[in-house]
Order: sequence, then structure tokens, then C-alpha cells
Amino acid sequence: MKRFFTLEYWQNDGWFVGRLKEVPGVFSQGETLEKLKENIVDAYRMMLAEYEKDEERAGAECTEVGVEV
Repeated sequence: MKRFFTLEYWQNDGWFVGRLKEVPGVFSQGETLEKLKENIVDAYRMMLAEYEKDEERAGAECTEVGVEV
């Protein structure tokens, strides 16, 4: 399943720096906007892989809940 997120980005010292607005803590950078997009996907995948490892180690069970904000 393909998911879509909002990439918020800016330039800093000639680099494109960005974050996924919907996923706190996923940041990356690249020399071009295309490279930033590649790197942010990698950062997201690494975050998911680490999260899955944490669940496996803890033997956690998961369920979805609705939260109204």
C-alpha cells in the first residue's frame, strides 16, 4: 500500500532540508530536491523498521483506536 505524506522543506546553506509533517521525527536533507525526496523516503522506512523491531522485542499486540481531536 502506498501512503502519501506532506514534505515540508526549506533551503539551508545550499541544502534542501525537510520533514514529513504527519510523521514527527522524520527529517532529512539532500543537495537537490529530488535527493531530499529519496532521502526522506529512506528515513521513513528506517523509522518503520526500527518501530517494528521494538514491537517484536516487546511482544506487543496492536489494535487501532479512533481519537477525536
